[in-house]
Amino acid sequence: MRLVVIGSSGSFAGPESPASSYLVQVPDDVSPDGREWNLLLDMGNGALGALQRFVDPRRLDAIGLSHLHPDHFVDVCGLYVYLKYHPDRAAAAATTSAADDAHGAGALPVWGPSNTAERIGAAYGLEAGESMESQFAFRAWEPGQVVTVGPLTIEPFRVYHPVEAYGVRVTGPSSLVPGERVTLAYTGDTDACDAVVELARDADLLLAEAAFQEGRDDAVDRGIHLTGRRAGEVATAAGARRLVLTHLPAWNDKQAARDEATAVYAGPVDLAATGRVFTL
Repeated sequence: MRLVVIGSSGSFAGPESPASSYLVQVPDDVSPDGREWNLLLDMGNGALGALQRFVDPRRLDAIGLSHLHPDHFVDVCGLYVYLKYHPDRAAAAATTSAADDAHGAGALPVWGPSNTAERIGAAYGLEAGESMESQFAFRAWEPGQVVTVGPLTIEPFRVYHPVEAYGVRVTGPSSLVPGERVTLAYTGDTDACDAVVELARDADLLLAEAAFQEGRDDAVDRGIHLTGRRAGEVATAAGARRLVLTHLPAWNDKQAARDEATAVYAGPVDLAATGRVFTL
């Protein structure tokens, strides 16, 4: 399993990165059925453009949305256009084999909060009576209910944010140790809470947002974002083996976030950036 960072900028797209979006892949050489699987976690503004550098969007097997702030979902609107109007769509559908059916035929599963279909439809500007069901199969997260996408299992955790929001644990085959399974935990947007610690429990890699900075953002209401320090504290409490900080706004000093985390977490700490690949 590998994690490809598509976008890591917090709250809005930055000059060097789209907003939040992360591609989880099971390469064909480790997949039990011998074909690559592609799960996209979040699709914030700018993500669709960068995604095309790494995979044809028509090869996505599922999308998981942590919550419905625009910096985490709005490029699903552009993906709808891509899937519906791509000039090769008819030829691709006609040549899809049974083995590739999940890639090329039927609606793409989109998991998210309870009002995902309505929110994305409104953002796109659907007229009354219209829907996106020709391209997307919208499904609601339920805490504790595990979702399966090929060889991947995904478990959502309700986290601490002003809107309905989820972190997810993704477990799948290791690309480093044949026959073993590994776990990626992604916080989405959250402040520290019991649920995010359980989400990260014994994870091989914790992908944690760190939009706030200690001292600078202390006056902002709690329940919005982690800092580098609080992300490090979560990783320590959960026993996560590796920490990657993401959702860093363009105005943040990224190294300061890393320094906050390393002060309280003894494991390896990295910074997410578009194009970075983490192999598990």
